[in-house]
Amino acid sequence: MMKIAKLVVCLCSVAMAWASAAKPYEVNFNNPAQVSGTELKPGAYTVEIVGDKAMIHGKKQSVEAAVKVEEGNEKFSSTLVRYTMVDGKYRVGSICLGGTKTKLVFEN
Repeated sequence: MMKIAKLVVCLCSVAMAWASAAKPYEVNFNNPAQVSGTELKPGAYTVEIVGDKAMIHGKKQSVEAAVKVEEGNEKFSSTLVRYTMVDGKYRVGSICLGGTKTKLVFEN
């Protein structure tokens, strides 16, 4: 009986960890853009959200940034990157993730 209880606890732990795992989202930057002081080249990246952090990975560059995760009322039809111009450079201000209600607001 004790072995079955341990097995159930282990399986529940694995299921909860799997369910909370970060799902990667595809994002394209059309311009060179700064995120947390790191300048990312234009191109395709994946974004993973873990708590209040966004991890952005490209072929040659990666950066981790503090974000505020907001949930909207309706799903975004496509992924949208909003930039702000600071000292002549683009900074990522927010990313609306297509197919979700999730908006990432970057704390630059």
